[in-house]
Amino acid sequence: MLIAFNKPYGVLCQFTDRSTPPRPTLAGFGLPPDVYPAGRLDHDSEGLLLLTDDGALAHRLTAPRHKLPKTYWVQVEGQPEEDQLRALRAGLELGDGKTLPARARRIAPPDLWPRDPPVRFRKTVPDAWIELVLREGRNRQVRRMTAAVGLPTLRLVRVAVGTQRLGELTPGQWRWVASGDAESLSAESG
Repeated sequence: MLIAFNKPYGVLCQFTDRSTPPRPTLAGFGLPPDVYPAGRLDHDSEGLLLLTDDGALAHRLTAPRHKLPKTYWVQVEGQPEEDQLRALRAGLELGDGKTLPARARRIAPPDLWPRDPPVRFRKTVPDAWIELVLREGRNRQVRRMTAAVGLPTLRLVRVAVGTQRLGELTPGQWRWVASGDAESLSAESG
């Protein structure tokens, strides 16, 4: 089974949290028993998270060798210049090595749900949106890449994993992924 879930901002990609006070987890969203995330999104990131009860499928979706594309809409501080986008496309040297080339382009502000809490607005600091498509998933990679080119991330929303898109899901909602769609997604990663 495969589930598409719109992970809200501030929710951990796990079902339990031992910190005090406990933080919101996936347990609060009525997901079926025995599923677990196939990949991760940081607690301060939002959007598409796939969950499954199939270990082999989870491995195919997350293993670095499969290079399954993941699409992000990123609100950044500043106005992206072509040289900054070109650097993202070429791959960047980060502390853990050079990233793979990415697809990067500026986009119009997307029609998204309001974030809670809202992104801090500053009249004197412009912001813009870019779409990044990565084929790897390092820790906080999108944030580190945008910061490396001088465009700190303000908001990060994953809108697609392979062919599976977030669609009309609002934060906290989930849907079953049809078996044919799960198979094509799995085949894309294999």
